[in-house]
Amino acid sequence: MVLASSSASSESLVVPLEELVERVLAYQPNADVALLERAYRFAGQAHEGQVRKSGDPYFVHPSSVARVITDLRLDAASVCAGLLHDVVEDTPHALGELERDFGAEVALIVDGVTKLSKIDFTSRQDREAENFRKMLVAMARDIRVLLVKLCDRVDNMRTLEFMSPDAQERIARETMEIYAPLANRLGIQRFKCELEDLAFRYLEPAAYQRLTQLLAKGEAQRKRYIDEMSESLRRQIAEHGFGGEVDGRRKHLFSVQRKMMQQRVDFEQINDLISFRIVVESVSDCYGVMGAVHARYTPVPGRIKDYIALPKPNMYQSLHTTVIGPGRERIEIQIRTREMHRVAEEGIAAHWQYRESISGGADPKVMQRFAWLRELMEFQRDIKDPAEFIESVKVDLFQDEVYVFTPKGDVKVFPRSATALDFAYSVHTEIGHQCSGARANGIVVPLKYRLRNGDVIEVTTSPGQRPKKEWLEFAASSRARNKIRASLRDEERDRALKLGRELLEKEIHGHGISLQRLLKTDAELAHVLADLSLASADELFAAIGYGKLAAARVTTLLTSPDAAKPASEIREGRIEHLVRRVTGRDASPIKLTGDEDVLVRFARCCSPLPGDEIVGFITRGRGITVHRRNCAKSFEAAPERRVVITWDGRVKTSRPVQLRVVTVNKPGILGQLGQTFSSLSVNITALSSRAVEDDRSVNIFTFLCGDLNQLKGIMRALQKLQGVYSVERV
Repeated sequence: MVLASSSASSESLVVPLEELVERVLAYQPNADVALLERAYRFAGQAHEGQVRKSGDPYFVHPSSVARVITDLRLDAASVCAGLLHDVVEDTPHALGELERDFGAEVALIVDGVTKLSKIDFTSRQDREAENFRKMLVAMARDIRVLLVKLCDRVDNMRTLEFMSPDAQERIARETMEIYAPLANRLGIQRFKCELEDLAFRYLEPAAYQRLTQLLAKGEAQRKRYIDEMSESLRRQIAEHGFGGEVDGRRKHLFSVQRKMMQQRVDFEQINDLISFRIVVESVSDCYGVMGAVHARYTPVPGRIKDYIALPKPNMYQSLHTTVIGPGRERIEIQIRTREMHRVAEEGIAAHWQYRESISGGADPKVMQRFAWLRELMEFQRDIKDPAEFIESVKVDLFQDEVYVFTPKGDVKVFPRSATALDFAYSVHTEIGHQCSGARANGIVVPLKYRLRNGDVIEVTTSPGQRPKKEWLEFAASSRARNKIRASLRDEERDRALKLGRELLEKEIHGHGISLQRLLKTDAELAHVLADLSLASADELFAAIGYGKLAAARVTTLLTSPDAAKPASEIREGRIEHLVRRVTGRDASPIKLTGDEDVLVRFARCCSPLPGDEIVGFITRGRGITVHRRNCAKSFEAAPERRVVITWDGRVKTSRPVQLRVVTVNKPGILGQLGQTFSSLSVNITALSSRAVEDDRSVNIFTFLCGDLNQLKGIMRALQKLQGVYSVERV
């Protein structure tokens, strides 16, 4: 934290106490104003002298977060927590002090959003994952922890321009992959749209700028169209005896970009940039108004969605219809009641009712709609690996959903790419493990069958069926993938235990030692386990079975005259030295220095580069296999085989990497791409290019790259080219 004095102009950015109090009293007349005032002054004094990257006083941030919290109409305790949320992390004040001065309720929320700053993690990704896990644990006691954290992220994204480019990309990606989907799943649409647009700005700056300019060109004409169509809709519903508010808007930037990518079309081919919202008094009016609209404007077949009869999991309700408006424009119209509109804007916050005790509470019927929150809690208990946990969260928060029915008529919601196998695991873990087939609408389908809206699904089981590794290729839900991985790991561990026991028994038998007697001789066994830093005989067998430990090492410990101390006089070979470090005899991570070709191989599935966060896995007979930390394949391996491994920053090396570049299919585009690589002194070693539908071309470039920073520079340069739709690492 940088210390500096604040200027008068900077101080004016701080949200005044009077404004916060006025906002809270507008929706919570009995709020504890004295508590708010104390929290405001305490936070201001605690952060005095601290400044942000922008040069503004640090207190600008917590006061702004508090204002965002009032936008959600959360209670005074939440606003106090917003003011104090960085005090424990960034000042000398302790949590106990906050609990004493502001109560256990405020302290609980502050603790839930406070980062784990005093624990040493092996990677930034692990730290971020564990911070998120800590927030979920606190959220189980009080949902306001999650809501306050979301408000904190909104304000941080609004001021991201002052961060370094690497920090901008990291924070924006986390926002796009976790916090924007969280806002969506919580039903807070205005936060979801704002976070997506802000993240889009930093993740794809060239595309963001290009789309902004394209939208600006027709903004005046679009506004006139919205005004005229809004007036036409008002007259039409009034003629049919309905009253209501009508307003129109252009869809937010990232939704337009996403539609262009999904439909693989250019901006000029997007024909539903505008949507209109009609807010009426009752549910019956919603259906009546839709009939009135269809009486004037032709509806587009297949584009009518009834989210009133079948609400989204985040409680969103509306009627959606797309019609052909004036000028043959396609227009989306949403029709809802006032209460539905409030829920659409505020989500779960619109339903939250607080008790005066430490635990915030809500209507149980409302919380049933948020079963995915409970599933997140289950994941954080079951999954120990931070990277795997975050991967599960991203899958679970995937925005597009499909609705299917059980044979009894119950509705189940899955990610859009979910299969019949995901359905089986949603019923029960053992049903999933033993699932052998399925029926969709009475027709037999394979386990990899993709679920479709309205399907009635039933599954068949077989007692002899067990999960297979290939199931991971088409299981889409976090629950299914986690249960399959856990089962495969259990089977792998059982095999390793059996193999390790057999290898050890064979090894020590040749020296006249009985394994049975060794296991019964507590002193000898304890000596061996202590020397190897293992807790039990099973851990010993597993280490040998996984290849982390040579069985001969145990014989050496048992037969050496200096058994009470390591046999240091025996010279280690390279393999023995590696095994010693892997088994914990050396506390520092293994460093990749570029000359471990005999011992280390790089996984082809993810092609790790220097700068990537990585993880190593012991492979029998083949040393260590190195994966990128977030590689899906690495989650399939047993945690017992994992070793801490890092890059040695002193060594310069080049690794092969591939980029998939989707472009317009036109003459000269490959030449432009090649020239960009050449200008960056990068030699292309292989190239494949194929034309696809919608006049596009998919190009796979293979080249040698020195590190992650160089790769990012190449990707940014390619994204700036006219005619390039996307650039992604293969």
